[in-house]
Amino acid sequence: MKILVVRFSSIGDIVLTTPVLRAIKTQRPEVEIHYLTRKSYTSLLEQNPHIEKLYSFDEHIKEILPELKKEQYDLIVDLHKNLRTFRLKFALKRPSSSFEKENFRKWILVNFKKDTLPKVHVVDRYFYAVKPLNIFSDHKPGELFISPEDTINTQVRFGLQVKKYVTIAIGAQFGTKRMPEDLVAQIIEKSSHPILIVGGSEDRERGTRIAALCPDHQVINTCGELSLMQSASVVAQSATLLTGDTGMMHIAACFDVPIVSVWGNTVPALGMYPYYPNQAEKFSIHEVTDLTCRPCSKIGFQNCPKRHFNCMNLQNVEAIAQDLETRSGQTS
Repeated sequence: MKILVVRFSSIGDIVLTTPVLRAIKTQRPEVEIHYLTRKSYTSLLEQNPHIEKLYSFDEHIKEILPELKKEQYDLIVDLHKNLRTFRLKFALKRPSSSFEKENFRKWILVNFKKDTLPKVHVVDRYFYAVKPLNIFSDHKPGELFISPEDTINTQVRFGLQVKKYVTIAIGAQFGTKRMPEDLVAQIIEKSSHPILIVGGSEDRERGTRIAALCPDHQVINTCGELSLMQSASVVAQSATLLTGDTGMMHIAACFDVPIVSVWGNTVPALGMYPYYPNQAEKFSIHEVTDLTCRPCSKIGFQNCPKRHFNCMNLQNVEAIAQDLETRSGQTS
């Protein structure tokens, strides 16, 4: 039996599909898994031993459609479920299954602040799509496989001992998910651990400014210096990760790293909190819960629609810093 798993983006969403891949291979080892995603995210899957063939595209699925048609899949497992995947399934004309995205209930939550969503993590919703294969969750975190070439020796490169430093992820696709620079700096100032900042090249200047705000603290800014998988490697070796609602949060969970998460415009009720099934103690959530404007979006905006950004600006610095210090001390 040959199946095609489809998830185009983004970092966190793709990482959260990996429990499904593992469960398929564990429970139905005869199933051959192919995976389709955007080319910019293939590094997240290239080393995954459960995938026999990885397909990718730049802008248009039609780039890869002729090859996919030749495969004659027994089942397409749609873990993205949008108009583009509908067109893909129509073009391939093969049996398919998908999951419930709960878009209407998310719309109700965002627009009327009424939470009618089921208390189910998105990973567990993903598993609805593989019910035709009689596959069930093993209730274990996701997986990310890092090649030796992408594995960073933090002692040699940065002078940091494994599990003796804190990683802070400052990047996010949307501005309203990013922790403000002064908030990050205030938290760093209260930490007793060396700090390593990760992010993309677009975060380089922010990382530099944060480091400048903490002249008496050891802060290493790697934004734009490391690839995604190299950043994942340093996260895997850290004592704790401080992050917003980002893909790096989900990467940390793959490596059993404690997570201190700071939430802005999005809310955990949307089902994308750290996936630590049966291990809620491995992560914490910090949010400003008494705002009538939150959540303002299920994904985010570049700037606060209300222009006050109170979901981040009113965060409890002392509580976050103490939480980070406690969790980091437990693992260092």
